[in-house]
Amino acid sequence: MNGEFKILVSIVMSAVLVNNYVLAQFLGICPFLGVSKKLDQAAGMSVAVIFVMLLATAVTYPIQYFVLNNLGLGYLQTIVFILVIAALVQLVEIILKKYIPALHASLGVYLPLITTNCAVLGVCISNIDNYLLDKVSFGTGFVQAMFNSLGSGLGFLLAMVLFSGVRSRVDKCKCPECFKGMPITLISAAIVSVSFMGFAGIVENLLG
Repeated sequence: MNGEFKILVSIVMSAVLVNNYVLAQFLGICPFLGVSKKLDQAAGMSVAVIFVMLLATAVTYPIQYFVLNNLGLGYLQTIVFILVIAALVQLVEIILKKYIPALHASLGVYLPLITTNCAVLGVCISNIDNYLLDKVSFGTGFVQAMFNSLGSGLGFLLAMVLFSGVRSRVDKCKCPECFKGMPITLISAAIVSVSFMGFAGIVENLLG
């Protein structure tokens, strides 16, 4: 049990710090740049993405295991996964509009864009590639995939919150006219991304 727990902790920490989908793999850049101006919007968007990632993994993993693989329809993976994610995003949008209308209004067009957020699709496909193996039982692989999705979502949240703070400081600083707006935003994102390279190897050292 101790070994299994260490594996799950390692999966989560790796997804948050080492293999961060935004800062290390450069997926989900659209909401990262578009909804990181205000902390409340960044946090709300991140919670919605975490929710969608977990639900998408919970649905797509069994579909791949029981349906696509058994019927030899693996080539339909991308299409099926996109349809599942789109349906889940619609569900999240309905829930937010009904129960948290202020957050729904503040997210605006970026909420439906979770459908095309490549980080969500990337997590689902990565889970299939890494945890849907013949030598691993369905239960074990499914649990590891869910923890990877949780870690990926938390990594997205961390990146959004950190960059929101960075942008709030950058907006108050004076910079040359040629760097104002998106150029200084991209430079700031690159610096934050480089800083995460320092976490490489930290998981193995802590849990090894």
